[in-house]
Amino acid sequence: MPANESERSKKRDLIAIASVPLIMTLGNSMFIPVLPVIQGKLGLTQLQTSFIITAYAITAILLIPPAGMLSDRFGRKKVMIPSLIVTAIGGLVCGFAALFSAGAAYTLILLGRLVQGIGAAGAFPIVLPLVGDLFRDEKDVSKGLGLVETANTFGKVLSPVLGSALAAWAWYVPFFSIPVLCALSIGLLLLLLKVPKPQQDEPSPGFKAMLSPVLRVLREKQRWLLPVFASGGILMFVLFGFLFHLSSMLEDRFGIHGIAKGWLLAIPLLFLCSASYMTGKLVGRNKTVMKWLSAAGLASGAAVMLAVAWIVPSSVFGWLSLLSVAGAGFGIALPVMDALLTEGIAKKQRGAVTSLYSSMRFIGVAAGPPATALLAKGGHGAVFYSYASLCAAAMCITLIWIRPGNSQGPISGLGDHLEITFEISNKLPSKSRM
Repeated sequence: MPANESERSKKRDLIAIASVPLIMTLGNSMFIPVLPVIQGKLGLTQLQTSFIITAYAITAILLIPPAGMLSDRFGRKKVMIPSLIVTAIGGLVCGFAALFSAGAAYTLILLGRLVQGIGAAGAFPIVLPLVGDLFRDEKDVSKGLGLVETANTFGKVLSPVLGSALAAWAWYVPFFSIPVLCALSIGLLLLLLKVPKPQQDEPSPGFKAMLSPVLRVLREKQRWLLPVFASGGILMFVLFGFLFHLSSMLEDRFGIHGIAKGWLLAIPLLFLCSASYMTGKLVGRNKTVMKWLSAAGLASGAAVMLAVAWIVPSSVFGWLSLLSVAGAGFGIALPVMDALLTEGIAKKQRGAVTSLYSSMRFIGVAAGPPATALLAKGGHGAVFYSYASLCAAAMCITLIWIRPGNSQGPISGLGDHLEITFEISNKLPSKSRM
């Protein structure tokens, strides 16, 4: 295939792939500005309302690892498309529950969100290893992951506006939009995505044969994998926590509702999206730069959350200005973590290992809103001092336990298991060493 044609083909692949995180994000984040409306319509507490976000993530947390292994064995596309269909079914369950089951609407909506989570487990998490499969050059992988993370964060930018606009029509309309969005993504995947064919001389291994090297990778490389997992989970916890808190605060304290609130929620997410895009384009192959960019983004988040706890902004402008800086910091850290992980795992284990990372991110998504609802009972300081502490902890984890041994290219060979790895601090307690 000529170089120009190959490049165009890869662009089409990335467009199709990027539609998945975009639509998965819309299918969850668009409900954040709508939650206060749902709370009022169904007579729920703030904690009960937060479970509408959490229910989606719970099944995803449990099913992402097996979905990753299925994608390693049967192919990414064969897992992603059925998963999108399941996600669409979950949206329909939620929508019809709101229409026809007034008494049991909340319970049935949670059931529908659990079904959505099943679909989500086999959709977005598979995207990360798929990008790694498509490209051989690490710089191209980093750019592809940057685009994927940008699509993810752009979905977060668009979601509060779209969710508010749809809810202005009727509060349950956002549920019915999910099957429409999934159908669009399925169409793009079928039309544009050309997945690399596996080597014909390599027989498909059984699950036991696949699980053994994955467990060995996790056991041998836990000292850099676990810090990446933990940092990703913390970032999503803080991000979804403060979005949930900001949505409620804009209504309760400032009396801002509907689409106007959606536009305001989109501002810090726009900074996150822009930073994610630029980071993906500029980070390249330099692992040391990746580490320090990630730490800088986390430090920015910690500083902002501490400032919000101290200052207690009195205006919408003050809130959005500070949280936009935090959003930019998160936008720097997220694609860097994706690149560190995806480029550090061989293709045969990439789906399973990156799916575990996605599970940690979903744990953050699931825990952030309800934990924030509980922390809010202790006041403003309890919420934002907790956020600052978590961001600072993630920064320390990154600085101490992720130590690239070589700033360019592979750091050390690991036979069949890893193409790139990291030299981790030898200062860990002896009990944690294998």
